[in-house]
Amino acid sequence: MALTREQLAQRAAQELRDGYYVNLGIGIPTLVANYIPEGMNVTLQSENGMLGMGPFPFEDEVDADLINAGKQTVSEIAGTSYFSSADSFAMIRGGHIDLTILGAMEVSGDGDLANWMIPGKMVKGMGGAMDLVAGVKRVVVVMEHTNKAGESKVLKECRLPLTGKACVNLIITDLCVFEVENGALVLKELAPGVEEGEVRAKTEAAFSVDPACRVVAV
Repeated sequence: MALTREQLAQRAAQELRDGYYVNLGIGIPTLVANYIPEGMNVTLQSENGMLGMGPFPFEDEVDADLINAGKQTVSEIAGTSYFSSADSFAMIRGGHIDLTILGAMEVSGDGDLANWMIPGKMVKGMGGAMDLVAGVKRVVVVMEHTNKAGESKVLKECRLPLTGKACVNLIITDLCVFEVENGALVLKELAPGVEEGEVRAKTEAAFSVDPACRVVAV
């Protein structure tokens, strides 16, 4: 059974570590803020200049002036700070962010990422994605395994314009979890009820299987 959006966020939250500074991309990654383990000290950073975001607010808690880089309303925690986007990008480019969790349109077997545009379609711009994959210490991608046409999004080579080359460390899809090790994919986890054969049928890129491959714990 494929993982839901909420379960994908739960699995991605397992990559958090105490003391981490973390940037969450638009889409499913933003849901990770709701699954930070209790007692873990994680500080969320946003490109628009906020350090210390909390979980998504309930309707009666919304403050229209508090938004993330995706223009979603967010909450703040004790000690939250605000600054210019220039300072925010200096944190990212300077290597001060430990982990970023991003969405993707395509990922290649050696960790290339395409997540910002489809040629011929109007886009607002790349946003902070290029800076994040170049400056953050660990890059985790969360996405559906196939596109709306049922075609694999885990490819031998990305066909869309790249965000970054060989930058992805971990890929979490609704079917499985791949680690990118030495430029190659290793299957680490399978979604409950999903068999290796289904993953192979829906993955264009080649991959090996970790002998300790287990079921995703969500």
